[in-house]
Order: sequence, then structure tokens, then C-alpha cells
Amino acid sequence: MGSKLEDYALIGDLETAALVSREGSIDWLCVPRFDSQACFAALLGTRENGYWSIAPSLYRRSTRKYRENTLVLETRFEADDGVVTLIDCMPIRAGYKQPHLLRLVRGESGRVHMRMELAIRFDYGMTVPWVKKRHFGLTALSGAHALQLQTPVQMEGRDFRHYAEFDVGPGDVVPFVLAYHSSLETEHTLEDAGAWTEDTAKWWQDWTSKCNCEGPYSEAVTRSLITLKALTNQSSGGIVAAPTTSLPEAIGGQRNWDYRYCWLRDATFTLYALVSSGLYAEAEAWRDWLLRVAAGKPSQLQTIYGPTGERLLPEFVLDWLEGYEGSKPVRVGNEAHRQLQLDVYGEIMDVFHVARMAGIKDTADSWQLQRALMDFLESGWRRMDNGIWEVRGRRRHFTHSKVLAWVALDRAVKGCEQFGLDGPVDHWRHLRDRIHADVLTNAFDAKRNAFVQYYGGSKLDASLLMIPLVGFLSPDDPRVAGTLEAIERELLVDGFVQRYVPDPRVEGLPPEPEGTFLPCTFWLADNYALMGRHQEACDLFERLLSIRNDVGLLSEEYDARSKRLLGNFPQAFTHVSLINTAHNITADRGETPVQQRARSGGGSPHT
Repeated sequence: MGSKLEDYALIGDLETAALVSREGSIDWLCVPRFDSQACFAALLGTRENGYWSIAPSLYRRSTRKYRENTLVLETRFEADDGVVTLIDCMPIRAGYKQPHLLRLVRGESGRVHMRMELAIRFDYGMTVPWVKKRHFGLTALSGAHALQLQTPVQMEGRDFRHYAEFDVGPGDVVPFVLAYHSSLETEHTLEDAGAWTEDTAKWWQDWTSKCNCEGPYSEAVTRSLITLKALTNQSSGGIVAAPTTSLPEAIGGQRNWDYRYCWLRDATFTLYALVSSGLYAEAEAWRDWLLRVAAGKPSQLQTIYGPTGERLLPEFVLDWLEGYEGSKPVRVGNEAHRQLQLDVYGEIMDVFHVARMAGIKDTADSWQLQRALMDFLESGWRRMDNGIWEVRGRRRHFTHSKVLAWVALDRAVKGCEQFGLDGPVDHWRHLRDRIHADVLTNAFDAKRNAFVQYYGGSKLDASLLMIPLVGFLSPDDPRVAGTLEAIERELLVDGFVQRYVPDPRVEGLPPEPEGTFLPCTFWLADNYALMGRHQEACDLFERLLSIRNDVGLLSEEYDARSKRLLGNFPQAFTHVSLINTAHNITADRGETPVQQRARSGGGSPHT
């Protein structure tokens, strides 16, 4: 069984990533890509499913940190006989096409007895490979896959694992280099793992020097930007939601989903986070990724794609894994890629609008694609869908989906009005106003003085916090105030926001609790900022910062009762939301991201 989520740190190479526990154990690694099969899967099972541990045989405590402005992790172990530091990183792939994981044990003081344990298990922890001893260490082979471990330390194999014991004194540096390659490719070795580690640190420091992270929350914003960059596929520009699958929304529950893919619902917030942080190259790459995946028949636009734009993400269960703390099933793939979610049309249109506002040069065919999306929404906006939360019950007229359909039409109109693009702008204005009126008529419950989750329903949904954020209604509209008050009254748990009250009739899943949803809690802070409630926004933001783990990472959800992070980890959308809210509440920065997006709307009569 893996450690608590709070006890993991992230390392990665912009193609895949690994989770390292504070005990020095790598319990999750997929190679060669984020969405590849795992070779270490103890996180979702037992140690028999693969792990790689390096730590003193006995030690009193461990502390850790990232080197400043990098993704190079340093774990300091204090033992009775001395102190050692374990340095972990994954170099950015340049001369090598395949991933490498570097681990250096550095002696600080005294003489410490160290122990290494390695259990390679391909196919998500199921397959024990054939291991051969080599002059540089060992090679593990199984089918198409191969891993090689290079180290000067002598290893012993028994019980389908490999072990090593060695001593480290002051100034000693003992390297371990794990490299993945196809079993059809030849082996290769590295000359100087220490120099490659320093090069990796320098790469990250050079990259973060380009970020606009000034202000009182610069440390938190920088760490979140590094995390977001680490979850970016460098070849495509796509950003995966998380490097993990099936980490539960409730311990022991069934709401366990594969998040190693790219979601369109996060698109506009992601672009704002990049642009407001000065990362225009990354923003353009993200816009271009969206353009490629949206190309095709508009009615077939998906909500989820693979890291380089793959469409087919079939979902199946890994029944040999017992799940994180017994949370079954463990799923690979995501059936939600086949759902209809109307909000993705608004996200695509809003991303292109924001990109133009930011001065990112249009591509030759982007407006043509957008016009095709508008042709679909001409009638498509009336459809029922699965909503932002990808419910597996029957489709409904979800309020958030209709609001984002309005966003799509509004940004199409703005494209004509503000950028001189060609289109039937009068017709689009009429359709925009028609959707606006439809939402006000069917989604607002006058008795509750609040918008509801779906047409004809009575329950709340935290996605309704988007209504003022996208400019659908002014933040001082009494219906917005009423909805916010209802959410504060009914969806807050110890100050954090639930997405909604689970209902099996809507979700199509067995009833079970889930943690509070951290991106929605950041949206609440954004609402406070937009309404001029600055101190409340700051207080809530500080509360959110306080639940980060010791290296500044957050997951998707948080259990306020047990004080534990839940859901896939670390979560890109949570860190995107942190970045935006930090910019939104920082004084003297001019117009904030939330003000810009809210101002983008406002084209329909707010009555």
C-alpha cells in the first residue's frame, strides 16, 4: 500500500512523471509517457506491484524540499550515525528519446548504512520481468519493455526483487540511473549522472526565470507553475490533468478515475494562468494543441483527449490491483471521452478569444474552425448533456453547460466586434440572447433565489460560481448574490466547497461521500474578489495554501474532516486555479484574470 498522498513529491521530464514518498520510495511511474503502463504501481496496490526504495537502514526522521525554482527533489535523512541526502530528478529529454530517472545518494556527515530495494513490475504491477546482470548493473525485459539500472553498487537478486546495501560518508556521492527503452533498442550508459542532475536543475531555473511571479504569493505561484509545466507534454503542448489514475475521491469508494489525459473544461483558466504569468510560448502551445484536437466534425468534439490528441481512451479495470487503501476499482482509460459536454464548445471559443486579447497570433484556420463550432451550436445548444462533472446517469439540461454555450456565442460575437472577423454577427447576437433568456427562465429558482444544477431541479452545484466569472451576469446581480449565499450555506464544509450533494439518480453511481473540490473553492475566492470582498478572498486563499503538502503540492479534493488530500495527485486544475486566484487577489497588478474574463461577457441583456 502506498503512503498518504501528502507524503509524495513529483518529479518529471515533460513526458512522464514519478511520485516519490518522503521515505525515499518511488511508488508510481509510467513509462515512456504519462498514459503508458506503470512499471512501479505500489501506489495502487502493494509492494509486490513494483517500487524503488533508497533510504538508510535506520533513521530518525526525513525532511525534504525542492531545490529553489526546480523540480529536483532533495530528501534529507537523519540517522544516529550521520546524515545523507537523496537527490531525485528526471532530466528533460533532449539527446535521449526515452526517460531517465536519476537518484544520487550524497553523504553529509558521519557514515550511514544505506539500503536499496527494487521491484520492477511491468503492465501496471502485473508482470515480473526477466532480469539480466550487466557490467553496469542490470537490465529487466518483458515483451516490448526494458528498464536498465546503472550503478556502481553491487546488487543481489532474490524473491523477484533486487537489493543492495552500502555505506556513505561525508562527500561521497553514489549514483543510480534507471532508464527505459524499447526491448528492441540497444542499451546505453551515462558518463556523469551528477552533471546531468546539475543540468536539470539549471534547465528548471532558466525556465522559471521567465515567469512573472512577483508579489506576496510568488513562492506558491512559482511552485504551481513548475507543477503545471511538469504535467505538460513538451512535444504537443497538451497538459494532463494529473500523472495518476484511480486515486479515490473517498477512501474505500468507487469514484476512481484515470486523469492522465487532457481536459478541455480546464482550457480557458489554463490559458489565463499561463498568460498572466508571462508564459506566452506555453500559452501558444496550449492553444495550438486545442486547435488540433478540435479539428474535425464539430459534433464529435470530445471533453478528453490523450496527451498528443488521441481520441480513443477505452476504459477498463485492473482487477489485480487492490486500489489505493482498498479503493476499487482501479481504472485505466476514461469512458467520459464518449460523453457529450456542451461546455467544451464555450471553452474552445473562450480560449481563442483570450489568446487574441493576449496578442497571440491567430493561425490561418482557427476562425474557420470556430465558425464550424458555431454552426453546430445553432441547434446543438438545446441538447441534454452529461455536464461538467461527467455524470454517468441520464443526460440533463445542466445549467453550467448552457452558460458555457452562451459563452461560445458571446466570444464569437466579440471576435467580430473587437477583431473584425467575418461572420453573421447579428444572428449570433440573437442566438446568444436566446440562450441567455433560456437559462434565466429555466435554471433560476425564484423561491430559493438561486440558480440550480439543471433545468427543473432543486439542488445546487458549485459550477454555478462560473456565472459571474465568465460574464454571464454581473457580480452585483441579486441572482448571483443569492446563488453565492446558497452555496455558502449548503455546500461549504469547514470553509471548503463541495461540488454538489451526491445524488445517485443524477450521477448513475452508488451513493458515497467525496471530498471538497479544491478548484471550486478557488472559484469561490475569485467570486469574492470580483465582488470587492477582498479580505474574504485573501482569507480563503490563505486557507487553501495551508493544506498544501510540505513541497507545495495539491490534489483535486480535500477531506476537511480527516485533513487529508484526496483524488488524483498532483492536480493540474487545482494548481491552475491557485495561480489565477493569486493574481486575482494581488493588489496593484492592473486588471486581474477574473476581471478580464468577466469583462469579456456582458453582451446580453442582464435582466
